[in-house]
Amino acid sequence: MERFLGFTHNHCLIMLFFISLSPLGLAQYEHWPYLPGYPEPPPQVYQPPQRPANVPKIQLRLAGQKRKHNEGRVEVFYSGEWGTVCDDDFSIHAAHVVCRELGYVEAVSWLPSSKYGKGEGKIWMDNVHCNGKETTLAACTSNGWGVTDCKHTEDVGVVCSEKRIPGFKFDNSLLNQIENMNIQVEDIRIRAILATYRKRVPVTEGYVEVKDEGTWKQICDKHWTMKNSRVVCGMFGFPSERKYNTNVYKMFASRRKQHYWAYSMDCSGNEAHISSCKLRNHLNVDAEKNATCDNGMPAVVSCVPGRAFAPSSHSGFRKAFRQEQPLVRLKGGANTGEGRVEVLKNGEWGTVCDDNWNLVSASVVCRELGFGSAKEAITGARLGQGMGPIHLNEIDCTGFEKSVTDCKFNMESQGCNHEEDAAVRCNVPAMGFQNQLRLSGGRNPYEGRVEVLAERNGTLKWGTICSENWSTVEAMVVCRQLGLGFASHAFQETWYWHGDVTADSVVMSGVKCSGTEMSLAHCRHDGADVSCPRGGGRFGAGVSCSETAPDLVLNAELVEQTAYLEDRPMFMLQCALEENCLASSAVNTSVTSGYRRLLRFSSQIHNNGQSDFRPKNGRHAWVWHDCHRHYHSMEVFTHYDLLSLNGTKVAEGHKASFCLEDTECEADVQKQYECANFGEQGITVGCWDVYRHDIDCQWIDITDVPPGDYLFQVVINPNYEVAESDYSNNVMKCRSRYDGQRIWMYNCHIGGSFSEETEQKFDHFSGLTNNKVSTR
Repeated sequence: MERFLGFTHNHCLIMLFFISLSPLGLAQYEHWPYLPGYPEPPPQVYQPPQRPANVPKIQLRLAGQKRKHNEGRVEVFYSGEWGTVCDDDFSIHAAHVVCRELGYVEAVSWLPSSKYGKGEGKIWMDNVHCNGKETTLAACTSNGWGVTDCKHTEDVGVVCSEKRIPGFKFDNSLLNQIENMNIQVEDIRIRAILATYRKRVPVTEGYVEVKDEGTWKQICDKHWTMKNSRVVCGMFGFPSERKYNTNVYKMFASRRKQHYWAYSMDCSGNEAHISSCKLRNHLNVDAEKNATCDNGMPAVVSCVPGRAFAPSSHSGFRKAFRQEQPLVRLKGGANTGEGRVEVLKNGEWGTVCDDNWNLVSASVVCRELGFGSAKEAITGARLGQGMGPIHLNEIDCTGFEKSVTDCKFNMESQGCNHEEDAAVRCNVPAMGFQNQLRLSGGRNPYEGRVEVLAERNGTLKWGTICSENWSTVEAMVVCRQLGLGFASHAFQETWYWHGDVTADSVVMSGVKCSGTEMSLAHCRHDGADVSCPRGGGRFGAGVSCSETAPDLVLNAELVEQTAYLEDRPMFMLQCALEENCLASSAVNTSVTSGYRRLLRFSSQIHNNGQSDFRPKNGRHAWVWHDCHRHYHSMEVFTHYDLLSLNGTKVAEGHKASFCLEDTECEADVQKQYECANFGEQGITVGCWDVYRHDIDCQWIDITDVPPGDYLFQVVINPNYEVAESDYSNNVMKCRSRYDGQRIWMYNCHIGGSFSEETEQKFDHFSGLTNNKVSTR
């Protein structure tokens, strides 16, 4: 039993890595050896189900406005033509039959009412009843072929699992009758052939191979086009394709016998996945029933990686890069290549409405940003709501545009709101970063002590990371690198997680990340000169990860509307003085006759993320505040600062502590948190916490500030104590003018809501957030 448990700790991360990769990404690592004691799985033999003799042969496909390659409108080829299926009486059992017939393991869900667009032609099936065990949809009972009272507004769609049936065999019996047959294979890979590419990560050039009936096969290049290459490169995370040296490959092909797939593919070039390409040209078959490629050779693709993944002469790849003037960005995503789509227009960032949002348009965004085609076009603000304007609606791309701003779109966004913000998940190159880290000893795969694979004395060895100054920012990079989403907590002690005892020694120290790195190795660290006075073991750094995170954003407009000055008598400020809400000179102010000049404003903080914002501290660590008559769960929740135009603080920064609660919520959201009676604290997704201008400490003391032009700044969660999906929008800033008696606030906006050029004009100096009190 002990041996088994030890095996689980040592290798659970590696196992997780393979499970978390999509089947199509897994092929990149086909050449990796299996670990000792990890049995290599035997090849699975697919037994195609037997079709009853009285059931007609049909062919299925998924069509329409897709947001993933494994979903779409169900279309049936029967009696020489394609038709649809009505949603009446359709069930998950019928969806399972459809997905399995297409080579997927199972169905995830089904959608009625032409969610993927209305089909054309016949409605072949209505009132379909399946028990889920049928070998083909044709074996399910229905009203009869073409017997229906439905319209195409009732066309049914299905969402299949991404996992393909191992050893799946494509039924080609109707191939000669069907013009537009989609490709159905178990898997696809780029296999590096030349030595220079075999050593390189990611794999950018090699044979295109498909897995058919459990065997990897090459594709004859006689009908291969650059459009096909573009689709294959996009699937593996590369934005474009290029020409390669054919002579070298001809020489290589002549030395070996090839095992060819019996077909070739016909892509138009804008498909996000080969399952949307057409099957064509059945090859000649020799006497031994092998497909032959007369006077041809295996098809080769050579892909161009995006700048972030391109090998460089020094470190093997570039750690960071900056586009000159990006017009598109992704925000709020946990992993590289995913997030809410935002576009720049007239110097201001805005979101995209999800009407007509599909894989083709999403792929244009992905390629523009240096990734491959889109894996998923995400709707309904599933990666969090944006702020500001909605710039584009009803985007219609051909798939070949250089930028999504070149596509057709509707600039009017009436009827759209931020609950419909479009997002994307892109195909990114398989870099192998997941293999360099593992989590050990946790109760579930999302938590544990962080163990890193490092080279020591010429051998690779697992070890721990020094937890000194280990924070949420570093934990974010770990969770991203492992594909486990966002960090929810960073731990500096991990004695309660018994990791692998052979990995107790510290192999990495002094880790400092900016938070955007793809790998912990890209962060600053001490290198081979490891320094960790506390040692590893129980003090090894740990993390817990979560698929979702909150995202706090301050309402800038409300600050601008509610700001005003108040001269408040000192005798009414004794409580505030005790809680350090006033400038240090306040201690010298007369209690009977003195007053303090306060810049007051309301603070409305929204949670636009995907999960509730909860304080880091448990109830036992909350602090009672007499001024507010309730417990504060976060001692430093916001910084309020008044800065000169060159960035110097002119009013002493006030660190406001907060009790967090749901003051108000959107119409369909229920309040969960309230401060009264020692209640649970937090901010629910879709709710906001309001600290009104008339509450004690909701101010900056500007008694000692001379008249002039200033910058007013609020920073939420300044020390990154609680993980969020986006920290860049935690800063709110305004221009302000003070004439000694009155104050004006104008141009209030959230950090990152304008282009860099516009921000620089606004600030007159760089580094507006450099006054955050932070140990980082």
